[in-house]
Amino acid sequence: MHSSSVETKLSNILEKALSEQSLSQKDVELVLSVRNMEDVFSVLDVARELRERHFGKEVFAYGFVYYDTMCRNDCLFCYYRRSNKKPPRYKKDFEEVIELSHLLKKSGVHLIDLTLGEDPAIHDKEKFEEIISLASTIKTDVDIPVMVSPGVVPEWVIKEFSEEGIDWYACYQETHNPVLFSKLRIKQDYDTRLNVKLKAKEYGMLIEDGMLLGVGESISDRAHSILEMKRIGVNQARSMCFVPQEGTPMEHVPPPSVLEQMLAIAATRLVHPDRLIPASLDVFGVNGLQPMLLSGANVVTSLVYPETGLAGVANATLDVEEGRRTLEGISHYIHELGLKIATRKSYDRWMKKERE
Repeated sequence: MHSSSVETKLSNILEKALSEQSLSQKDVELVLSVRNMEDVFSVLDVARELRERHFGKEVFAYGFVYYDTMCRNDCLFCYYRRSNKKPPRYKKDFEEVIELSHLLKKSGVHLIDLTLGEDPAIHDKEKFEEIISLASTIKTDVDIPVMVSPGVVPEWVIKEFSEEGIDWYACYQETHNPVLFSKLRIKQDYDTRLNVKLKAKEYGMLIEDGMLLGVGESISDRAHSILEMKRIGVNQARSMCFVPQEGTPMEHVPPPSVLEQMLAIAATRLVHPDRLIPASLDVFGVNGLQPMLLSGANVVTSLVYPETGLAGVANATLDVEEGRRTLEGISHYIHELGLKIATRKSYDRWMKKERE
């Protein structure tokens, strides 16, 4: 296609996005495909304008507690896949997680993301009472919003999470192409994983879904994921780069570029102007934070308290023990862009509005 024709099409798409009209699959594909830097800057400018329209200069921050790194699944891309002997395996005890949550709250985060693998000791035996109790105690005793990321669980567990006042349920498809899903998430069912989020939404929880870039998907697949997250009504939509993991079948697959990550976040903002969009420190660490914020992200996720033995996901140790993945460690990166850390009241107000 002639470059002037692309510029005209892109200009029309950005005008639609600014007026918050629905974008088509082809619209999103074109946005994800731009490589001329002038066009890239135009996309990023509109993404930031939409973010500011709905959130002003405020950025939210999530503390991350990887509670249990055991997993029964053998996902091709994941460091913590069942058959990988390389990663540290641990399960934090109840009191330690509560203490960590208090420390993260004191540091100023707005939410605790309580994450675990699908531990066979919990999932296969349906012994979910401990994780329900843990999430509930963080919610009530630490007095902070809680996101649970437990993978696929039975409906009764979701119901209990909801009854205990747990705010968020996060469960990532990683791709919304069922054929690719079956290759990446071996012996897992696409619809089962999708429906667990929809069930959480039915029970009044806020939900997050996400796509992983660089795992064999096409531009068309990426666009479809962004639009599918819109269709199911997510409250938070994540786009994150694949990071090759030692000991996995994909350890030599090259990761996607920072530009691809930026365009994925920006395209997500164009489609989801008033949703939360994360900038995860789990991929590029604090050095990658500003590009993601420049692309329209408005939540910094995967803040990990140092010297506690906690791991991240994509980059398990990156910037953790140096204390750079803390609110204090990222503050100046945020302020340099003219943004600011939101107040807890502001985050609570946003959640209340979403529920209403």
